[in-house]
Amino acid sequence: MIRSILLGLAASACVASAHATDISGSGSTFVHAVMLRWAADYFAKSGVAISYDAIGSSAGTKQIKEGKVTFAASDRPLLTSELVAAGLAQFPIVVGGVVPVFNLDGVKPGQVNLTGELLSDIFLGKIKSWDDPAIAALNPNTKFPNLQIRIAYRADGSGTTFNWTNYLSKVSPEWKAKVGEGTVVNWPTGTGHEGNEGVASYVSYVRGALGYVELAFAIKHEMAFAKIRNRAGAFVAPTADSFRAAAANAGWNSSDFYEILTDAPGKDAWPVAATTFVLMPRHPNETDKSKEALRFFRWALEEGQEDAKGLLYVPLPETLVKRIEDYWSRNIK
Repeated sequence: MIRSILLGLAASACVASAHATDISGSGSTFVHAVMLRWAADYFAKSGVAISYDAIGSSAGTKQIKEGKVTFAASDRPLLTSELVAAGLAQFPIVVGGVVPVFNLDGVKPGQVNLTGELLSDIFLGKIKSWDDPAIAALNPNTKFPNLQIRIAYRADGSGTTFNWTNYLSKVSPEWKAKVGEGTVVNWPTGTGHEGNEGVASYVSYVRGALGYVELAFAIKHEMAFAKIRNRAGAFVAPTADSFRAAAANAGWNSSDFYEILTDAPGKDAWPVAATTFVLMPRHPNETDKSKEALRFFRWALEEGQEDAKGLLYVPLPETLVKRIEDYWSRNIK
């Protein structure tokens, strides 16, 4: 389980050298892997420590609204009306993908095909066993065991859950009517777990389990993941290229960059791509820490792109980075 981690500090000697402008953040577990790498590299460059508590998007959003952290990270973008009410600014930092992961003996990543409609039926509890004919029909060359599907979902308020349920709501009218979308929903079946790490750990250890996590967690745990049929009718694997294809048509035209990438068009697009957004006060109480946080994110967006790519996140295009930096100058004082 991912809890509070002081990123970039390997020993107490490092803590002793930390600057007065060391900054704190909290929220998304989806973005934890790249935040860990960015913060470590930034500390080595600047001596400024980034303390980040990966407690889930909802909890991070609550903390930034309460003024408990310098910034929050959320995989659910806030509407402009909500941002205005809370006095917050919002900008994207990276694109990734939510993937279905499972535990079946002898089945490797990418060997199982699923559809959004089938996934919604599984998570609704209508399909209960791996040898169900609906699964077999999509996978004629794979023999599935007569084994119960054990659903794992996020128990905490989660942007990963928001994007997963947003996708299921788009492809399944029944899911939309009975469950809907949100950072927390009333799951029809399964067991809840804390963070991407919690879901990944459960699925790794329980035969027959099925859950959803950010791709970096699937890679970290060496988990099997499925291909999903996208809107264009193609079965695609979760890769940096398919995440990039999903983001290709994003306009980022909202005044606060509001954009949801699920069920994107394009034959190569991953159906459950997602963006992590940073939330910061427009008029912070501690301006020195706010300025340091923006220096960190400027460095991450301009110089930390190789780190992001190495962890299978998709860096933002240079034109969008320039728009974000202009947005800072106008909206965060």
